[in-house]
Amino acid sequence: MWIILVLPIAAYIFIHFVIGRVKNQSKYLRNVPGKKPFMIFGNLLDFLPGSIVFLDTLMGYLKTYGDTIIFHDGLFSWLLLTIDYELNEFLYSSSVHIEKSDQYEFFHEWLGQGLLTSTGSTWKNHRKVITPSFHFSILQQFVGVFNSVGDNLVKKLESEAGKDSVEISQLISLYALDVICEAAMGVKIQALEAGNSEYVKSIKEMCNIVSYRIFSCLPLSLYKLTWTYYKEKRALKTIHKHVDTVISQRIEEHNQKGKTNSDVDEFGVKKRLAFLDMLLDARIDGRALTMKELRDEVNTFMFEGHDTTSSALSFALFLIAAHPEVQDKLFNEQTQIFPLDWKNARASHKELTEMKYLDMVIKETLRLYPPVAFFARKLAQDVEFKGVLYPKGLKVMLFPYGCHRSPKYFSEPEKFIPERFENWAGKLPFAYTPFSAGPRNCIGQKFAGLEMLATLSKIIRKFKLAPAKPEHRMQMAAETILISKNGVKISLEKR
Repeated sequence: MWIILVLPIAAYIFIHFVIGRVKNQSKYLRNVPGKKPFMIFGNLLDFLPGSIVFLDTLMGYLKTYGDTIIFHDGLFSWLLLTIDYELNEFLYSSSVHIEKSDQYEFFHEWLGQGLLTSTGSTWKNHRKVITPSFHFSILQQFVGVFNSVGDNLVKKLESEAGKDSVEISQLISLYALDVICEAAMGVKIQALEAGNSEYVKSIKEMCNIVSYRIFSCLPLSLYKLTWTYYKEKRALKTIHKHVDTVISQRIEEHNQKGKTNSDVDEFGVKKRLAFLDMLLDARIDGRALTMKELRDEVNTFMFEGHDTTSSALSFALFLIAAHPEVQDKLFNEQTQIFPLDWKNARASHKELTEMKYLDMVIKETLRLYPPVAFFARKLAQDVEFKGVLYPKGLKVMLFPYGCHRSPKYFSEPEKFIPERFENWAGKLPFAYTPFSAGPRNCIGQKFAGLEMLATLSKIIRKFKLAPAKPEHRMQMAAETILISKNGVKISLEKR
């Protein structure tokens, strides 16, 4: 009997909700084009094959409907997708619309309230105290890390030289993990040597799980009943235990340093600080960061400084291998900078800044293959823009991958032309945003830039790169970062 009473009430509430949403949509988002939603599925049926069709489908929408479109990710859920320059400039530059979209909630169990996921006063306070850690004078000390870990990478690549096809993305990923562990936490995990450690496996497990959840329709209540949820909890236990142990050790060392007031080792050599050491000295309103705040920021460094850089390096090597004329210019630049011993020289910070053509190659790689293909925001208040009223709470997807490949902003956008960045400074800054832009730009972009220069310089001087045999066609997918689902394959020959 109670069902007979409840059903009409439920139906009334549902209909009232539908009418409210329809009225709300009629007020807002007028004349914003987009593909019509199909029943309860919205536009999601176009994405059933998974992340491998995500980029091409979105690019198809933009080509068909325009630079700013509505995408329906459910019956009563939609987001705005844009590559419009002026809207990009407005949102990137805003100090109001800085809250990340709901998709970032999938990182919260892992990254907590670190710089990537936090908002409001938490984000502002942490950004303020962390920014000095990335001053160029401090970044110089990490060149030694790039060189020493880079030597280990070269040894691994030497064992692959002479083969017709070498899958490089996994080796590059382990290299980047070694670098960021030493830079962020001051510890050596030797991922290149022991790539199957529990910590390394757990980091990769979490990247896969977050990607899965972004593209999954399962609500949290059902997700908690899945085997994936169990794997997430197991991976997080390993990650947090490892990071907490390192933080505790560094706190103890930091306290001992305070007693001795010494920044040099037993041989009188100045100790290199990790980002964690600088966080231990940071203060927010006079107080030190809590254990959880330290863990969240270290985990954020690990995520953002690992996969994004390894993605960019892998794609750069693939493009260099496919363009011998570019590789020749790069090699000539290297021999000019290192005329005496170009093969074995260890680049200094000054020498890295002299690699102008390599810098252009990196910029062009990040244009074609930005590691973060899109940035999602949530409007903090109603926005009227170009005659359209966008509602507070609307999810907005800023789409660097689409901007970077638009002929409106780049001539011959599908071609790899590093020279286009020779005189790029100041031109259309909000059309080229591999590190985001404005207040929420990537705080570690200079660190990443130095790491890529050091790594590619070392590889180019040691090896001649060529396409894999048989020809390898990458299968691009936008997950937590931009990846090739079937790997990145080239061939290498010792110089």
